[in-house]
Amino acid sequence: MLALFKSKPLLEQQEQQWLIDTFIWAVENFDAEFFTKHTQIILPTATFFPDSVSSIEEMASNVFNRVTNYAGMNAWPIQLVAPQQLQPQVFPHFEFSNEIRGEGSHLIVPPSHTGTLATILIHHVGVLPPGGREYLPQAADALACFLGFGVMMSNTVYQFKGGCGSCYNPYANREAKLSETHTVFMHALISYFKNDKVSKKHLKPHLRGQFKKAQKEIKALVNNSANPLLLAYSPN
Repeated sequence: MLALFKSKPLLEQQEQQWLIDTFIWAVENFDAEFFTKHTQIILPTATFFPDSVSSIEEMASNVFNRVTNYAGMNAWPIQLVAPQQLQPQVFPHFEFSNEIRGEGSHLIVPPSHTGTLATILIHHVGVLPPGGREYLPQAADALACFLGFGVMMSNTVYQFKGGCGSCYNPYANREAKLSETHTVFMHALISYFKNDKVSKKHLKPHLRGQFKKAQKEIKALVNNSANPLLLAYSPN
């Protein structure tokens, strides 16, 4: 009888496990030291984005510069271009003298290419995510959460793409590959390992309940896990 009152998990076990495996993949391949010492949970506030701007283009440029800084990718040859100027890219393998992210990263061979930060990182490292090539788009969204942008990723899964004239902002649009629930769970996973206490209130109101449930499930999962990497990054 008690089983009738047991709440349904936020995600199916297989989906939950893929996100956990993707976190492990990210830690193993995308600079665990930078994640431990420098990654922040980036919030859509004036603290993180204090610049005053006078146009959409200026806003996009300033946000891009700050985002690359928070991701530890200042040394990367990444350029922001308007959507109409985007062209298909072949991602090179960049060569660094030391770490791939942070102040210790120094580019040795600096070709000029554009692309999203998470996708560029994946192509540079060249290690497929759990599930293989067909999961690359979803892994890029998950990796963006690993870089600290889970709040913004969660809040923009469903983003208004319409508008006209001065109301239309092409830079605000993105094509999400993870669902809202999957993105919130991944953000909650990163939030747990970063001992984050404040990002919940910056999520859209209807996502906060999912986030709270994900936090509870993740804590129980890690406490019952025998995986040394999960235990090593646990704040408890």
